[in-house]
Amino acid sequence: MRVVRYDRYGGPERLRVVEAPGPNAGPGRVLVRVAASSVNSWDWDLLRGSALSRFGGPLGPMHRVLGADVSGDVVAVGTGVSRFAVGDAVWGDLSAAGWGGFAEFVATDAAALRRRPDGIDPVAAAAIPQAGGLAWQALVDVAALRGGERVLVVGAAGGAGTIAVQLARHLGAGEVVAVDRAAKLDLLRGLGVTATVEADAADELYAAAARDPARRFDVIVELVAARPLADYRRALRPGGRFVMVGGSLRTIGRVAVTAGRPDAEGRTFRLLAARPNGGLDELGGLVASGVLAPVIEEALPLERVPEALARIGAGAVRGKLVIAP
Repeated sequence: MRVVRYDRYGGPERLRVVEAPGPNAGPGRVLVRVAASSVNSWDWDLLRGSALSRFGGPLGPMHRVLGADVSGDVVAVGTGVSRFAVGDAVWGDLSAAGWGGFAEFVATDAAALRRRPDGIDPVAAAAIPQAGGLAWQALVDVAALRGGERVLVVGAAGGAGTIAVQLARHLGAGEVVAVDRAAKLDLLRGLGVTATVEADAADELYAAAARDPARRFDVIVELVAARPLADYRRALRPGGRFVMVGGSLRTIGRVAVTAGRPDAEGRTFRLLAARPNGGLDELGGLVASGVLAPVIEEALPLERVPEALARIGAGAVRGKLVIAP
């Protein structure tokens, strides 16, 4: 089978399409023919060997074939697997089960997969598990968003952000304000956000919130956090919740120090400790019913995985890039 592999940390030039032996469905495992996989910023971090990614592989990559999001069909099941049968349509986030989605076939733990709902195209399905899980867990599990609340999503035009703004609207948010690069704001307006803010002009957003309590937020979801915590605190109403999905190590450290304890006015600051496939069943129902729709910029073949990673690394992608072997 064909796989996209790398053996040393570095840029997209490290990736190669190679022929490899097909995997087997060992005990407790399922062999899946990959219909599609999608590219996430975590793939970029692992390729580059960022500081956090090196915890699992200090000298070289732990997972030589990237790609956590997978959508496909079961072609074999190992002993002890009863929840799936050959022919089942499946999807899932394999980030806790060995990755391997940038390939024609992947063998993975049965527990890492879910049945793909009828009516969800396999290419669209590949764009959901990791990004959708981040959005669901940030807004539902951590922030516990309530109807009528004012929400700010920063980094809103990426895979997780485009799902987060749709999900916030579905959950009844009174207002959804989205921040991203100027070239991506039309996309966000098309998703029905209340207002958009260019990332380069975000200083004024926070300054205005500090001056005027009516412009503050109940929930802030940060996908690219790099600001001082004081900015977010001044932009939150009493009892407001800040959820950090991704960002700089410095900001991660500042949020971690709070340990999620409320401040004097009940504001909380939390890091999202994402659970693979958390919320996927609920998201599947919303996607199948048309309430949510992943934003897919382009579907690419395996040979273009290096290009896809380069585009993710440059922050140039609107929504998701999907790899369709």
